[in-house]
Amino acid sequence: MVNTLRIGVLALQGAFIEHIHVLDTLRSTEHISEIIEVRTKAELDRIDALIIPGGESTSIALIAERCGILDDLRAFVQTKPTWGTCAGLILLAKNAIHTKKGGQKLLDALPVTVSRNQFGRQVDSFTINLASPCLGADAAPFNYVFIRAPAIVSVDDPEVEPLVQLPPGHGQTEESENGLLVAVKYRKMLGTSFHPELTNDNRWHQYFVRMALGTA
Repeated sequence: MVNTLRIGVLALQGAFIEHIHVLDTLRSTEHISEIIEVRTKAELDRIDALIIPGGESTSIALIAERCGILDDLRAFVQTKPTWGTCAGLILLAKNAIHTKKGGQKLLDALPVTVSRNQFGRQVDSFTINLASPCLGADAAPFNYVFIRAPAIVSVDDPEVEPLVQLPPGHGQTEESENGLLVAVKYRKMLGTSFHPELTNDNRWHQYFVRMALGTA
């Protein structure tokens, strides 16, 4: 456990600035000593925890490879707290389906199977308020934002802890008749399908920071 946290946001593509803005709201209360935009191995080596933002998962992987940090990211996520949101969830996963032709490179860390764009195109984006016990037993519902979002269609290790499940009828498949998983925790990893950085509610960021500090 660390006393203060140097937290990084992978800043190759996607909604990294939005995550940084939310983390800024937690600086004074959650022991965050520094927030770092990560684009190089040197910056990756400075941080204690990492957020991989939403964006375009194939683009993020390609840019990481061209910048020479894809293998460094693979090593980092195996040992240090990492949170993947939307595209970041796809990258963290061991398996992904419905990817672009030719597939895509993954970090091969979170033992789940993720369905890319499970909920359809941009016009199919939606929000939903859901109770989230992991944010506190008496916590108010969280407003979940799904934009061209993936979903977790298979949990491939018994250590994976389900955190949030959609009610039936959202992006439904035969394999998920009880509702799709959209948030899981595994060891030091957090994977979520949605975009908490696009809300005014910092509770998911607080949850990850406390998880990284060992207090969640």
